[in-house]
Amino acid sequence: MMNLSSLQPPKGAKHSKKRVGRGQGSGQGKTAGRGHKGAKSRSGFKRKRGFEGGQMPLHRRVPKRGFHNPFRIEYAVVNLDTLAGTFTAGTIVTPDVLRDAGLVRGGAPVKVLGRGDVGIALTVQAHKFSGKAAEKIAAAGGRVETLAR
Repeated sequence: MMNLSSLQPPKGAKHSKKRVGRGQGSGQGKTAGRGHKGAKSRSGFKRKRGFEGGQMPLHRRVPKRGFHNPFRIEYAVVNLDTLAGTFTAGTIVTPDVLRDAGLVRGGAPVKVLGRGDVGIALTVQAHKFSGKAAEKIAAAGGRVETLAR
């Protein structure tokens, strides 16, 4: 009959740790399984990051293309049709209000683009506006206020 006290691991599953460098009689003495000479036999040896045994490493085999501009500013964009569908007339729309409404994410500066029409007068505060967006907001009787970054 089987119970918790009679459980055992299968034969061969458990074995003691190999203790290297503990004398010739152990079979792992002298060089301690490291072979003779060379960097790998020394203490403190560390392979270079990305080293592939002398083969040309992947980061050097793959062609490099393009350019990354470290000064690029990524804007969180909002279109006019989204603003018109979300807010009522006379609302002051700020980046914080847009974040609370779930229209933009994170702390990125906000840019308003001119897709769609805004039929209501809104006061929109953002970091940047496209030309058409500013025109359409003004034409609907609203105001455009550009914020400093």
